[in-house]
Amino acid sequence: MTSQRTDTSIAERAARSVWVGILRLAAAFGVPIVAFIILFLTFQFLRDSEAPKLVLALVAIVVGVGGVFLLFWAMDFAVSQLSERVQERVRPYVFVGPALVILSVFLVYPAINTTVLSFKDATSTSFVGLDNYKFVFSDPAMLRSIRNTVGWVIIIPLFTVGVGLGFATLVDRLQRGEAVAKSLIFLPMAISFVGASIVWRFVYSFRPEGFGNQIGLLNGVMVSLDKQPVAWLQDQPWNNLLLMVVMVWLQTGFAMVILSAAIKAVPDDILEAARIDGAREFQVFWRVIVPSIMSTIIVVTTTMVINAMKIFDIIWVMTNGQNGTEVIAERMLRWFFKFNDNGKGAAIAVVLFVAVIPIMVLNVRRFQAEEAIR
Repeated sequence: MTSQRTDTSIAERAARSVWVGILRLAAAFGVPIVAFIILFLTFQFLRDSEAPKLVLALVAIVVGVGGVFLLFWAMDFAVSQLSERVQERVRPYVFVGPALVILSVFLVYPAINTTVLSFKDATSTSFVGLDNYKFVFSDPAMLRSIRNTVGWVIIIPLFTVGVGLGFATLVDRLQRGEAVAKSLIFLPMAISFVGASIVWRFVYSFRPEGFGNQIGLLNGVMVSLDKQPVAWLQDQPWNNLLLMVVMVWLQTGFAMVILSAAIKAVPDDILEAARIDGAREFQVFWRVIVPSIMSTIIVVTTTMVINAMKIFDIIWVMTNGQNGTEVIAERMLRWFFKFNDNGKGAAIAVVLFVAVIPIMVLNVRRFQAEEAIR
C-alpha cells in the first residue's frame, strides 16, 4: 500500500509539473501571440479603412494601450482561478514571459542570424568562411574606423564624465538658481544627434575663397581677427576631436544630472566630519565625495562607452565618414545599405557586438557585487 501511495504521489506531482509547465508556456507565448494577432488585424484595418484620420487615431490608441492592458488583465484573471500554489508558479510568466519571448524574437534571433550572415557573401547565398572578418581587420578604412572608435571610447567618457562631475559639484553649491542652471546644461539632451550635428555644421562651416562669405561661427571669428578661415572638418586628425565635441556637448547634461543626484545622496555627517578633521574642500571632494559616488561614476562611464562605440549620426551628418573620420558603426551601415554587401556589414556588426559584451559583463558583475553587499 505504501509503495502504491508513493507511486501515486509521484505520478500526481509529475502530472502537476507538466500541467504547470504547459500553463507557463501558455502564459509566456499566449500574450505575445494574441497581442500580435490583435495588432496585425488593427494594422490591416488602419491601412485599408477610409475612415477619418481622427477615428483611425482613436482606434490605434484604444487598441494599442487599452487592448494590451485588457489582455494582461484577462491573463491575470485566468491565473487567479487556479489554486494558490499554482498561481505563485505561473503568475510571473504572465508578465515576464511575454517580454522574454519578445526579446528573444527581436534581439536573440537577429543576433544569431547576423552571425550566420557574416560567414556568407554579399548576397547571402554562399558561405565564404572568414573572408569577411579578414576584410574587417585588413581594409585600410576599417582599420581607421577601429582606431577612431577607440579614440571615441577613451575621450568621450573621460570628458563627458569629467565635465559633468565638475558641473554637478559646482551647481550643487548654488544657493539659488540650481534648477535653472541644471536645465540650461541639460537642454542639449533634448536635441537629437542629427539636429545637433546640423547645428554644429554651421559652427564648423567653411567656404573656399570665391564661394561667398564665411557663415560658420568659428571661421567668422577667424576672419574678424584677420586670419585665414580653416576647413575644420577636413583637417586631420583634429576633425575627429571636433566631432567628439558635439557628443560631449550633448551628453554632459545627462552625466551632470545623474552625478548631481549621487552627490546629494552623500550623507552630510561624513562631509562635516571631514571638514572638522581639517580637510580642505578639494580633499573633501577627492577623498570623500568621489569614493562615495564611485558606483554612479562607473554606471555613467559605462553608458558613455557604449554610446561612443555605436556612434553613427554625428559622423554621417557632418562628414559622411570622409577625411579620416570613419567609425565602426558608420562602416557597418555603409556596407549594409550603401554597398549592399550583407556579409561584410554583418561581420562588422558582429565585431561591434563582441566588443560591447565585455563591458556589459563587467557591468552585470558590478551590479551583482553591489547587491551582495546590500
